[in-house]
Amino acid sequence: MSSLKSRLVALVIKHSRKKAFASAENLNRWIADARKTERHEPPARLYRRFAVNQSEAQGFPVYEIVPRDAGPRRLLYLHGGAYCFEITSYHWFLAAEMAERLRMRVTVPIYPIAPEHDIHDMYSMVLEVYRRTLAETAAKDIVFMGDSAGGTMAVVMTMMGAREGMPIPASHVLISPGLDMTLTNEAIWRMAPQDPWLDIPGGLEAIRLYGAGMDRSDWRISPINGDLSVLPPTLLLTGTRDLLTPDNLLFAEKARAQGVDLELLVEPDMFHVWPLIDMPEARRARDRIVAYLSD
Repeated sequence: MSSLKSRLVALVIKHSRKKAFASAENLNRWIADARKTERHEPPARLYRRFAVNQSEAQGFPVYEIVPRDAGPRRLLYLHGGAYCFEITSYHWFLAAEMAERLRMRVTVPIYPIAPEHDIHDMYSMVLEVYRRTLAETAAKDIVFMGDSAGGTMAVVMTMMGAREGMPIPASHVLISPGLDMTLTNEAIWRMAPQDPWLDIPGGLEAIRLYGAGMDRSDWRISPINGDLSVLPPTLLLTGTRDLLTPDNLLFAEKARAQGVDLELLVEPDMFHVWPLIDMPEARRARDRIVAYLSD
């Protein structure tokens, strides 16, 4: 049975964040409101615990969280937010925990977001960050980790890099990724009323805003349709109350059929990106991530 806290969090999200995805108009209103208050800078407490370095790629900030006892490995963390919302404190604290527990330097690109920018701008920037990382660290010591849209980006980045002849990272950690943005799977429409966070109308609008007019079946938007054989060993975490889960299960099946070593964690009663929130189920998920990346 899910924890009391997770049930309370789901209730709060249902009566707040889900409204953003209820319609295209709502999503655009939430984006406009968010632009008035969003800040991408790491929370002040991170500067007290870590060295935090800042650089730029194509004019956008790139942060690196460096624990005192950092080893040789690097984690490239890609935050979620439907490609339309900025990084939040929840993302920062997850990245910081990974840095501390895994003794890994964590690179966090503050990539351009929609509607001010589109998918081409986003991937141009994050691929430049990866190229710079490769100049300093061997691919065998690099992990891609992302939640929601960031999980999608991790998969697409690897596919794009492979096409350019770039070495693939050692592993992926994907938290509630969106891997088939056609949103045509009947199972996700049945799942939508049970999902306390996401809904289909707002999701379609987000895709329109960042997709640059591309067909939603294009592998750069729906990586389930790409060459999955190039992907590294992968840990995929998804919850039974996340409308993206039916497609995540299909992705896992397809990836395994193409030879990918994929470990799937399906958490009962959990909603979208639950590992970001401080509650018992999230702590279990973070422990699993740490164990996976420590093996």
